[in-house]
Amino acid sequence: MSEPVVRLTKLTRSFEQGGVRIDVLRGVDLEIRPGEIVALVGPSGSGKSTLLQAVGLLEGGFGGKIEIAGTDASGLSGDDRSRLRRDHLGFVYQFHHLLPDFNAQENVILPQMVSHVSRADAEVRADELLTGLGLAKRLTHRPSQLSGGEQQRVAVARALANHPELVLADEPTGNLDEMTADRVLDEFLRLVRGEGSAALVATHNERLAAKMDRVVRLHEGVLE
Repeated sequence: MSEPVVRLTKLTRSFEQGGVRIDVLRGVDLEIRPGEIVALVGPSGSGKSTLLQAVGLLEGGFGGKIEIAGTDASGLSGDDRSRLRRDHLGFVYQFHHLLPDFNAQENVILPQMVSHVSRADAEVRADELLTGLGLAKRLTHRPSQLSGGEQQRVAVARALANHPELVLADEPTGNLDEMTADRVLDEFLRLVRGEGSAALVATHNERLAAKMDRVVRLHEGVLE
């Protein structure tokens, strides 16, 4: 059996608020294997975003162990964590966070160039992903010229641009109407599966979660 893309062991996270300790994550254990798409379900405020931030190596302060692609990230320097994130992870957020002064194609090219891909190869990859998401005629449009669903499709293409082993998606359709959300999620799942990537998708929508390979539930800081 292949090694997990991510392994969390006894992951904890606490905050101090008004002199009171709040335990958001209380010993979370989780493994995700290559190609597996996992839905992370829980109500608002349950800690889904905190868990994704941990897996994404986006902030410190966590207890326990985080392994990404076989590397223990717990004791890495900031630069090494950044390299691990760049080389193995992709991100999709509820809001697309596209660069407004760049068109759809350029938004997908830029992260590849940061990873030292040539401009020519990055453009081919961007066109391939965006065309696969139905945006062949929108490559040169800036975010302000795209619909909400189109903007999120560009964000999906950007997340997959560098062939990540794991895509982290935080309520990726939460800002869309139901019909558009269904369409974007279906395209996201199809593309992730086609790329062979794994994914951890936070959602409060049980219907959308049912489309994924496995559902884990976060309740009072522990996965069920």
